Amino acid sequence: MNFICEKNKLVEALSNVQKAVSQKSTIAALEGVLISTKENNLEICAYNTELGIKTFIPAKIKKGGKIVLNAHLFTDIIRKLPNDLAEIEISENLIAKITSGCSSFELIGIDASEFPSLPNVENADCIELPVVTLKSMIKQTIFAVADTDSKPVHTGTLFEIKEKNITLVSVDGYRLAMRTEKIKENMELRFVVPGKTLREVIRLLPDNEDNVKISAGMQHIVFYIGDYIVVSRLLDGEFLDYKSTIPEKSKFTVQVDTKNLIDSVERVSLLITDRLKSPVRCMFTNNRIHMSCITTIGKASDEIETKSDIKDEIEIAFNNKYMLDALKNSDCDEMLICLNGPLNPIKIMPKTGNSFLFLVLPVRVKPE
Repeated sequence: MNFICEKNKLVEALSNVQKAVSQKSTIAALEGVLISTKENNLEICAYNTELGIKTFIPAKIKKGGKIVLNAHLFTDIIRKLPNDLAEIEISENLIAKITSGCSSFELIGIDASEFPSLPNVENADCIELPVVTLKSMIKQTIFAVADTDSKPVHTGTLFEIKEKNITLVSVDGYRLAMRTEKIKENMELRFVVPGKTLREVIRLLPDNEDNVKISAGMQHIVFYIGDYIVVSRLLDGEFLDYKSTIPEKSKFTVQVDTKNLIDSVERVSLLITDRLKSPVRCMFTNNRIHMSCITTIGKASDEIETKSDIKDEIEIAFNNKYMLDALKNSDCDEMLICLNGPLNPIKIMPKTGNSFLFLVLPVRVKPE
């Protein structure tokens, strides 16, 4: 096996697929990347049995073949090479000789037969979405994915496809994030993609007007993103019946400038730290919101103008981080906050349309 390729393109490809390399494994090949020659391209693949990433880059192929090389060391070597081109030659005893200019390295490889094959998603249902749409949908829901695995299925995002709509939903027990878009395909699908996978998908999504193809099988899903293919297992388990948690009607609706609300919450949150935790108290009155916070080091209060139909005062306390996560991911200038009382979830929606919906559960506090 012998090939020449551009150093920068190889470094970029290795850096991206490296996210699917196993950090610690009893199988040495899983800590490496599989390098294969395909006509005038190199195929570079990493797979940790849960997530796989594969890509292609152009190369001058002198002799075909395949080998597994330690991902981190090989990437570091290529990144430090002095010239724009790198030549890699693999001997029969699996020694990779890497040369560029006056620099030369030898790296012991692993037989490619020890690298597991990526899952083959056959007869899968497929949909296509614009890159910008999928990126926005993931961004507006992934922040609410559960961090802990007390219920593993909630460490992922639900994809629900029905009646030419695709809906993404994330929940973590304290909040809910939902985003819906129209699609061309008319099918019914429901599956849960791990949050770790979606973080890699959003990282690989380019800033262009291309489409992303998604193929969903019984146990795995494949994202086709430009020159990259991302394969992931799906999560098993019963996802929350999220529709039953969303209030159908609201007693009061508050229209607010998003930036003003973010700034206000951030100001009163200055006294809150990981060590000094305290909820933000939010008093909704006619056309105003008064916010306050008390910790052992002081007090803070702030007030902003709104448009509302509230006649009596309603006080709701909430976790500042959960509220800010929702507000900052709304991507709109003005929003609606829907209320049903001090112990009911806060529903956040766009001023017009219903593209997204966030729920933030209140914190029970004693009267001041």
